[in-house]
Amino acid sequence: MTNPNNPIPAGYYFPAEWAKHTATWLSWPHKEASWPGKLDTIYPVYAQFIKVVAEGEQVCINVNDEQMKSFAIAQLEMQGVDLSKVSFFMHPTNDAWCRDHGPAFLINPKEKKKIIVDWGYNAWGDKYPPYELDDVIPTRIAKHYDLPVYYPGIVMEGGSVDFNGAGTILTTSACLLNKNRNPHLNQGQIEEYLRNYYGAEQILWLGDGIIGDDTDGHVDDITRFVNEDTVVTVVEHDKKDENYEPLKENLELLKKMRLINDKQLNIIELPMPDAVIYEDTRLPASYANFYIANSAVVVPTYRCKNDELALDILTQCFPDRKVIGLDSTDIIWGLGSFHCLSQQEPAV
Repeated sequence: MTNPNNPIPAGYYFPAEWAKHTATWLSWPHKEASWPGKLDTIYPVYAQFIKVVAEGEQVCINVNDEQMKSFAIAQLEMQGVDLSKVSFFMHPTNDAWCRDHGPAFLINPKEKKKIIVDWGYNAWGDKYPPYELDDVIPTRIAKHYDLPVYYPGIVMEGGSVDFNGAGTILTTSACLLNKNRNPHLNQGQIEEYLRNYYGAEQILWLGDGIIGDDTDGHVDDITRFVNEDTVVTVVEHDKKDENYEPLKENLELLKKMRLINDKQLNIIELPMPDAVIYEDTRLPASYANFYIANSAVVVPTYRCKNDELALDILTQCFPDRKVIGLDSTDIIWGLGSFHCLSQQEPAV
């Protein structure tokens, strides 16, 4: 069931990540090229991530076939995951980054209804073909649940936008205005799509992302809403570090921003971890790539001195949830972490 029209006048919107979830969606990692030489090492911590999330909600996992499902179950059992909280779907994927290829669920609280927006997906500017299986995941999920689907007809990735649930979207010009996504659209036109298919009233633009980020600067590696008027943003204190200048510029932009109600943002600075380098490659390690689940906030850690400081800061941001650090040193070799791997399904 499809509808080409804008869902917003009917009362739909994309809620903030901290709003109650029905489930978290994942696509089981299987692509060796995404973690060359390290794919096997990520499964224990990936399963630990699922264990933590499953304590507060259902976890829905896209798998390619029965063999992959059996392998996944074995990995989850080794980590003591409650399998009654895990559902598997035979939805073949090319890769694991469900934040970007997964469904964007919008809700209508008054009518207790839910829809899916199926944005176009081109693996971050056609960098990693093939991606045609990933591109149809939202529609496959919608068909399973008999939900209406809306097709904006442009490329948009979940990691490129962050929401306060009160009409404001945070994004980056480095990603959304990149010519490898929607070269036919200017900034104003892209903002119109964000309004029409996410229910936003205001779009706030940051600049560049962090070094090593192959998505061209996803906002979920740099700045995240933690409530309607507060963001955490990563800063680099070492002036010699490549991330120092772009993160300083983003901080200055945040200080000038005003919300719809004309309030200034509350800005909480989050440190950057030590540089994570593997095979001479600087990886996009960031504490901002945390995932807000119903009962916990899962934060990537990197075996360095700032891990505890970052966890302490985020604990203060989320007094109603456990804040749990999980070692992301191997996972980040795939150039993303827990937020990149997950997509929430809001309750309605």
